[in-house]
Amino acid sequence: MTGFDTVIVIDWSGGNDRGPTPKADAIWACVARDGRTQRPLYMRNRQVAEAWLQDILRAEREAGRRVFVGLDFPFGYPAGFAEALCGRADPLAVWDWLAERITDTPKANNRFDVAGKINALFGGRGPFWGNALRRDIAGLPRTKADYVSPFAAHRKAEAQAPGAFSVWQLAGAGSVGSQALMGLPVLARLRRSFGSDVTVWPFEARDAGITLAEVWPSLMSTQIAAQRQQDEIKDAAQVRVLAQAILDAPADALVQMLAEGDPEEGWIFGLGHVDQLAGTRTLAPPPLTNDCFALPPGVAWTPVDSALETLRTRLHPVTRTQMVSVTDALGRVLGAEVRAKRANPPRANTAVDGYGFAGGASAGAHVMPLAAGRAAAGRDFDAALAAGQALRVLTGAALPEGVDTVVLQEDVRVAGDEIAFSGPIKQGANTRAAGEDVAEGAVIAEAGRRVTPADLALMTATGVAEVAVHVPLRVGILSTGDELAELGAAARADQIYDANRPMLQGLVQQLGHDPIDLGRVPDNRAAVSAALDRGATRCDVILTSGGASDGDEDHVSAVLRSAGAMTLWRIAIKPGRPLALGMWQETPVFGLPGNPVAAMVCTLIFARPALAQLAGAGWQLPMGYDVPAGFSKTKKPGRREYLRGRVRDGRAEAFASEGSGRISGLSWAEGLIELGDGAQDIAPGDPVRFIPWGGFGL
Repeated sequence: MTGFDTVIVIDWSGGNDRGPTPKADAIWACVARDGRTQRPLYMRNRQVAEAWLQDILRAEREAGRRVFVGLDFPFGYPAGFAEALCGRADPLAVWDWLAERITDTPKANNRFDVAGKINALFGGRGPFWGNALRRDIAGLPRTKADYVSPFAAHRKAEAQAPGAFSVWQLAGAGSVGSQALMGLPVLARLRRSFGSDVTVWPFEARDAGITLAEVWPSLMSTQIAAQRQQDEIKDAAQVRVLAQAILDAPADALVQMLAEGDPEEGWIFGLGHVDQLAGTRTLAPPPLTNDCFALPPGVAWTPVDSALETLRTRLHPVTRTQMVSVTDALGRVLGAEVRAKRANPPRANTAVDGYGFAGGASAGAHVMPLAAGRAAAGRDFDAALAAGQALRVLTGAALPEGVDTVVLQEDVRVAGDEIAFSGPIKQGANTRAAGEDVAEGAVIAEAGRRVTPADLALMTATGVAEVAVHVPLRVGILSTGDELAELGAAARADQIYDANRPMLQGLVQQLGHDPIDLGRVPDNRAAVSAALDRGATRCDVILTSGGASDGDEDHVSAVLRSAGAMTLWRIAIKPGRPLALGMWQETPVFGLPGNPVAAMVCTLIFARPALAQLAGAGWQLPMGYDVPAGFSKTKKPGRREYLRGRVRDGRAEAFASEGSGRISGLSWAEGLIELGDGAQDIAPGDPVRFIPWGGFGL
């Protein structure tokens, strides 16, 4: 087996129904597929969880996907228990034995009674202990005070996992014994449902479409703590982080992990391989919430600044991070701060070609004996220089012991084994101190920075070989409209060529993201829905153009509204105004206007900073500057306006037409002229703000 298409991790519970509100110490599950995790799911009881697990496994196998299912309770018991209970050393026989005897409802189960009956087979004082019920259970000690077990207290795996609890413990903190008693019957039923299409690791070695394995999130407690989001329930963070780690584990590492384990007692998947699970990258953040685009009640028209602030505060990175070589990091967004591995320079050295000595020199003439040899970059002078002597040193050479000052060779006369020069020479002249540029351990690049060629030089100089970077944001581009024709095809008289898609793909690429062409679809809700389905499996975010308002043929907004997670933002902006924002299968969708000028302006003003935020680069304001106007204009209050513009002879020129369909103005322009929300009477020479394309990162 070389990998899995889908990874499901479940944090199990041995308790009763936990109610409808998500809470800790309950059942949580996370599905990871197509390179990312879905939103962790809360399940109030085991009945809900078992039904969900049966359904999703059936759907995954019908789709032809190989599935890994990890559950956080022991799959086996210490050696000897299976044979003593079932007559043969088969841990799966224990599963079937328990499935025949455990009864379970949302409000009650008989796990303590079954444990007591098992104990009765072995003298009535073990191996199980811990009774959380008010009534006594014959044969089941309430505590370990009067406890005797004929079997080992821990499995071999638990002995190698510090902090792991005993499978015999049924009550109190860490009662994984109750989780196993209530979980193994569920797995026994799964095996019956899916037959030979299920293999249980490490008890069965056959290849199958579904692999069941025991996991323990605490193996990755450090990574989970680092990746846990504010206010995120710990159980949800555990399944999310571990699911992503297993999905991303290298194929050879998976093969090695699956080749290990005890065939009778079971094993914890990943035990001894945490570095391989967590070392390739920092793990993925959680998905966005379905209400991240919701506006406050009663809001109709949204000022530009309010819309931007809403996006800034509600969006967060959605891309996972990975470790890459510094040589492959150019243009990537750093997922963590980078610290210098060594100082730069690592040792004190000379800044010039010349002659080194100690202590500086006072005013007047000086003659010094010249020591044999020299110090050059990469070739140390091994001996200590005697006091009063000088040594030939070349630029970049490490200063030998006894040298702290260098006099330029142009200021020195050499005769035989002596040098002569005139002072004064300040002590430390023409030298560089160790770490004067960068100290070891200093932060040399912050998380969220897009790596530049200069950064590559600094990282390399300070010994940084690998850095954590975000995987590039995958941005789907979808065009909608019956009126669109594809470039190269014959266009009818009532059609136009699809100019938006290549424009948006180019913008996305220039902004440092990966554009994914989702094609064009007609004005048909089923076609739009199918295209969004395809996009959600391949993309981190989707940009659509056309159909974003609330008219009869505005199918993008209609489809998003039908999904129950759409907000139509009527933004006080020109060109533009309608912006449909929503979630489709946990993928954010930006529904842009159909007119090319409006589509480009809305992309630069709204989608650009949002994409940067989603990509891990942080919120990025465009960089502009004030310049005298070279035009006249009377502007009405209420909407912020963006004119296509360029600068000539120190003045901002505006394109002659403000029509949103005038694509030629985009090509003519070299940036946008931003006019504020209020009324303005602009005369030539008045200051206006000009944002060049470079100010948007283009």
